[in-house]
Amino acid sequence: MSTKHAWGSRLGVILAVAGSAVGLGNFLRFPGNAAQNGGGAFMIPYFCALLLLGIPIGWAEWTMGRYGGRKGFHSAPAIMGVWGKGSIARYFGGIGILIPVAVYFWYVLVESWCLAYCWDYLVHGGIGLSPTQSIPEQVQTSSAHFAEFTGQGANGANFTHGVSEQLVFWIVTTVANVYLIYRGLSKGIESFCKWAMPAMAVCGLIVLGRVLTLGTPDPTQPDQNVMSGLGYMWNPDFSKLNDAGTWIAAAGQIFFSLSVGFGVIINYASYMRRKDDVVLSGLTSSATNEFFEVALGGLITLTAAVAFMGVAMTTANTGGTFSTGFNALPVVFAHMDGGRFFGAIWFFMLWLAAITSSLSMLQPAQAFLEEALGLAKNTATTLLMVVCLAGNVFVLWYSKGLVALDTIDFWVGTVLIFVLAGVQIVCFGWVVGMDRGMKEAHEGARMKIPGFYRFIIQWVAPLYLIVVFGAFCWQKMPGYIDHIFGNEAKGIAGDRDVQMSWLVILVVAAGIAAAIAIGTKRWRAQGLDVDGTRPPDDETAPAKR
Repeated sequence: MSTKHAWGSRLGVILAVAGSAVGLGNFLRFPGNAAQNGGGAFMIPYFCALLLLGIPIGWAEWTMGRYGGRKGFHSAPAIMGVWGKGSIARYFGGIGILIPVAVYFWYVLVESWCLAYCWDYLVHGGIGLSPTQSIPEQVQTSSAHFAEFTGQGANGANFTHGVSEQLVFWIVTTVANVYLIYRGLSKGIESFCKWAMPAMAVCGLIVLGRVLTLGTPDPTQPDQNVMSGLGYMWNPDFSKLNDAGTWIAAAGQIFFSLSVGFGVIINYASYMRRKDDVVLSGLTSSATNEFFEVALGGLITLTAAVAFMGVAMTTANTGGTFSTGFNALPVVFAHMDGGRFFGAIWFFMLWLAAITSSLSMLQPAQAFLEEALGLAKNTATTLLMVVCLAGNVFVLWYSKGLVALDTIDFWVGTVLIFVLAGVQIVCFGWVVGMDRGMKEAHEGARMKIPGFYRFIIQWVAPLYLIVVFGAFCWQKMPGYIDHIFGNEAKGIAGDRDVQMSWLVILVVAAGIAAAIAIGTKRWRAQGLDVDGTRPPDDETAPAKR
């Protein structure tokens, strides 16, 4: 049988879920998406997606997870089988294991980049930008340093010149993750998040305070100032709202940022007790994430970039997921008084944000291996880490152009999140039904879900997902498929790195499917309600406190 896990406090689970959500998506992905999609114009579809997708689907996940825990389940496949009433939903629930594991393959590497840059600023004063260079030259130097550091020149570059800086900090970061995950839910993840989340807030506020006092850094460029940066983020260009890509990017950002459809919330909530509040807890964790994303990530990055480099260069250098943090911001710190200190603080904050998220990616898979295969906690953790280390090495080796990283991020970290979120909202609002779902959500709730959210959960959210995901597939899918299989008519050859990345994804997915089959037999033999056909054992019993 699996080891008994439990949260130490309600605050602990809120901070742990917020820690899962608060990560590199807040500080790197969000500013990049905002800059690429019109600055202030991006905020309109962003908040629409938050209110119509992120918060309601988050409430559904919290509710589904806690209910699954009452039935003795703690993994997404088992809990989805209960809410979907059968094997189809159970195997779809396997996506809730595949997503965090596959994303961890690359995410921990980016995490290690943050720690390495923090070290560079503490020890070397930065990454070698010369104050005599022009800003375009500094951007070029910063980008070249990042490309060399991450081994983008060729596959295997991280292993062919001795022990690279990236390998050293990947090992350090991996050891930190392994240590905390072995300590378990309460002593590891919860304890770390209780101090890491406030520490992140302090670091972020320090850097934000410095950014907001920049004024006009270059008097010869009076339009490049703090007010211009704030205006760029909050004054919308309404013409951008006609672009479906802006709405797609906003919905994808909300999913990635809040960890909705990620398989994490449903696992974390399963360790809550019957009367533990999930409505206010879900809203609180979402609000915490939004503070870090909008009030810190967006205001710091976009404001500083516009103040030093202007709108045009900010847009040009924030198009990718990581370019803002690793290419553009070192240029900002090079021109800022005290840039060495603020650069170290910034990248240390990024590392804290990343590790709270990477820990959350390990926990759902660990719980699944315990539950499905009957492994002891340490055995399950060891098996999981072997798989994850193999995935890390794969992404480290196939480093050319970061193609392997981008492939896994797109197909698993974007496409499958949409799929899992859609299945979850259908199971909650249609298979089980809104009456039963809302009743379960309100067990022990300190606030009620507003009545109009019944309509949003059952109708608006699924329709929104279909429209956004359909447009997403229409615009992006053909190009990605061409890169997998090739397209003779277009003269495109299949990309071997993309194909190898897909092979890794399929191998992991096959392993998860096999474990679900084994687990289903074990759960039936134990007399557990795998298809959600009867009420929990505590349905008529008084809640245990």
